[in-house]
Amino acid sequence: QLQLAESGGGLVQPGGSLRLACEASGLSLNNYAVGWFRQAPGKEREGVACISAGGGSTNHADSVRGRFTIVRDDAKNNVILQMDNLKPEDTAVYYCAAELLYGKLDGAWSYWGRGTQVTVSA
Repeated sequence: QLQLAESGGGLVQPGGSLRLACEASGLSLNNYAVGWFRQAPGKEREGVACISAGGGSTNHADSVRGRFTIVRDDAKNNVILQMDNLKPEDTAVYYCAAELLYGKLDGAWSYWGRGTQVTVSA
């Protein structure tokens, strides 16, 4: 059974950076697409970025394109979300998810982590 755990969240000032990690255990991530999602209080969950199995394809939401970057390191069995130039509207709980072979930001994902809080505030 694949298990996911997010880390790296915290409090950061506007314009700052954070690096979120999605660590996998139980199975190798090699054959899984991985996505990052976020949910702010009172709002629906939003797809942020996803990366294909093997890392050959990525997709970033318009709201984060140019500021966030998703990369994977299969040797370390993790996926990183590098977040730069953070804005207050990026404040949310961030979740990683995995789906065998292929996943879309607006699609179904089978495995989920418990989330990590990101707060962007002066």
